Parts: sequence; C-alpha cells; structure tokens
Amino acid sequence: MSKEKEKKEKKEKKEKKIEIEIETEDKEEEEAKEEAGAEEEAGEAETADPKDTEDGGGEEKKESGAGGEKKDPKDARIEELNDKHIRLMAEFENFRKRSSKEKEAMFETGAKSVIEKILPVVDNFERALGMSEEAAEDKPEKEADPFMEGMRMVYKQLITELEGIGVKPIDALGKEFNPDFHNAVMQEDSDSQPSGTILKELQKGYLYRDSVVRHSMVSVVS
Repeated sequence: MSKEKEKKEKKEKKEKKIEIEIETEDKEEEEAKEEAGAEEEAGEAETADPKDTEDGGGEEKKESGAGGEKKDPKDARIEELNDKHIRLMAEFENFRKRSSKEKEAMFETGAKSVIEKILPVVDNFERALGMSEEAAEDKPEKEADPFMEGMRMVYKQLITELEGIGVKPIDALGKEFNPDFHNAVMQEDSDSQPSGTILKELQKGYLYRDSVVRHSMVSVVS
C-alpha cells in the first residue's frame, strides 16, 4: 500500500508541476499581450479620430466574437501528452509482437537443428531392429532376445518423445511423388503403378510442426 501511495503522490506532483509550468507560461503570454495592447492603444489614441476609434473598437469586438473561444493551453498540453502516450503504447505493442515472432522463429530453428542430429540415431535403431528380425526368422528356435527387447523399448520411447514435440514421419509408400516432401534418387518400371508413384522408401523423411526437417529418400515409377 505504501508503494502505491508513493507512486500516486509522485504522479500528482508531476501533474501539478506541469500545471504550474503551463499557468506560468499563460501568465507570461497574457502579460506580454497586455503590454503590447496598451502600447498600441496609446499610439492609436494620439493619432486616430475619436469617431474612428469607436468604429474600430466595434469592428474589433465583432472580429473577436466571430473568432470563437481560444483553446485552453492546459487542454492542448494534455492532448499532446495523451497523443505521445498512445504512440508509445502502439510502438511498444509492435515491438512486443515482433520480438515474440523472432523468439518463436529462433526456437523453431534451434529445435529443427537438434531433431536433424537425432534422426540418424533413429535410423540406426531401425536398421538394428530390422537386422535382428531377419536373423530371428532364420533361427529354428524363436526365443525372445532380452537385449533386442530392451532396444525395442528404448526405440519406442524415443519415437514417443519425438511425436510428443511434434515430430512425425512423412507418408511416402504408394503416394504420388511430391518434391516438397520427397527426394527421388531412383526410377523403376512398374506395370501395376502409374508413373510418379513412390515404390520404395529408402530413408524416412520427417516433419516438425508441418515443416520438413528431412525429405524422404524414395524410388519412383518412371
């Protein structure tokens, strides 16, 4: 409560100081105008005809009445300060939005860089598990290998964590070739598939939040 009271008092003092400065400036302007007006009236009284002076006075009154009321300098100063305040708030809001976008872009770039380094580890897991499955098929006795079971669990956990942050594989097999997602390194003939269809996926591609981290390496029907 004391801090808020101090802030309030400081604010009131600042406003009062501005008002005093404005009042001082107004008084100085009014005194200068009165002195100038007194000098003009004295000069006119010496040279002008009394009748002309009366007519001129009437015209001055009409002109002053037609001109309308003069704007209070305090109101003008308040409008000026309000305008400055609004401009500063708008500039700050633009700066905040720009900084937020830059921060998000930096985060996206950093995350994609880390994911690119993790993907070869995922590839090696998949190769090892594939070779293990082929070796198990050749064996007459199909007994579970505890070591390979542990690798499968670690691989599954790794894939789950990647999916949790928005990483997912690009769907390629049987799809039409799309250069935005696929990288064709081979062409093959096929009687059952139309031209441009992906026959084989040589290396998986991945997306991070709908942005390509790595293109799928594929073989396409010629």
